[in-house]
Amino acid sequence: MGKCKYCNRSSIIVSDTLGYCGECIRTHFDEVWPDIDKVHEASRKRFGLPVHAPKDPHGVRCRGCVRDCQIPESGLGYCGIRRNEKGRIKGGTAREGNLSFYYDSLPTNCVADWVCPGGTGAGYPTYAVRDGSEYGHYNLAVFYHACSFNCLYCQNWSFKERTFSKTMISARHVAGAVNNQTSCICYFGGDPTPQILHAIATSRLAIKANKGRILRICWESNGSMNERFLKPMAELSLGSGGCIKFDLKAWTEEIHTALCGVTKKATFENFKKLAARIDERPAPPFLIASTLLVPGYVDEKEVEGIARFVSSLNPDIPYVLLGFYPHFYMNDLPATSQSHAMTCKEIAQNMGLKNVRIGNIQLLSHAY
Repeated sequence: MGKCKYCNRSSIIVSDTLGYCGECIRTHFDEVWPDIDKVHEASRKRFGLPVHAPKDPHGVRCRGCVRDCQIPESGLGYCGIRRNEKGRIKGGTAREGNLSFYYDSLPTNCVADWVCPGGTGAGYPTYAVRDGSEYGHYNLAVFYHACSFNCLYCQNWSFKERTFSKTMISARHVAGAVNNQTSCICYFGGDPTPQILHAIATSRLAIKANKGRILRICWESNGSMNERFLKPMAELSLGSGGCIKFDLKAWTEEIHTALCGVTKKATFENFKKLAARIDERPAPPFLIASTLLVPGYVDEKEVEGIARFVSSLNPDIPYVLLGFYPHFYMNDLPATSQSHAMTCKEIAQNMGLKNVRIGNIQLLSHAY
């Protein structure tokens, strides 16, 4: 950790990678953004990914996510999956996806494990195999190798090394991996957003083939998908007992853009739209929020804003505060401290949220 290049303070937590402290990013964003944008550019070039979302006026509009790419002929969308071939969008289709999958024993280390049927038996017998943790059963974990964000602290950044893999897996093949011990499917990554069509197709095939038994459909996402996908996602999860988990990364537009390279607007607007459907199935929880506590950046101010927003929609929405581990381009930061996590939990509760939890407690440091 060094000192902020704008305010010159060294008594605060500053990532040398970014070069600026959280407060200066919030208050002097237009001045510091050009330097931060160069960091994002370098992190994209490293993997051969498009540096910025293409906006070719003669290109084909993807309409998949917040990036709203207009992809030139033979070009790629920001995610690296969607492409323009002779005037048609290819890649990220319902037919095949760039992904890997595996069986994860329940209860698993999931953002929602403390409230979901797989971890607690919530919703038994309609949505859970037993009245308690579903030991002996599995989550089919579907990991997509692309993302619409560019988080400099990404905890799963290695997916970028496989974004251009030629090994494609059909929706039918993934759906066919559901066996008698599989009680849920969870899409994550990367992020399911660039390949949301594949995830929806997989879910529908799996539910049809396993009609009459418990098979929950869950999503873990940055929430940046085009709003037209919210309805099929919600209906798949609501009907099956699954949940939608959005990572609300930061409250202020400045911190969100600095860390993730993109606006927060689509994520928060989509979260609000989904919150309007909570009453259709109050239990087990349908919508869950999480935030990674990045030291020096996702601080008390950011958590207060997020918690106030979530509480205004529905104070019963579960909110998970996750411990940060030094990673990717922000590996010079410390792990989240216990004191930071506890303070943020208290703030979230003071904003009116009834169900707040600190996750990944094994990653928390004892530093103050």
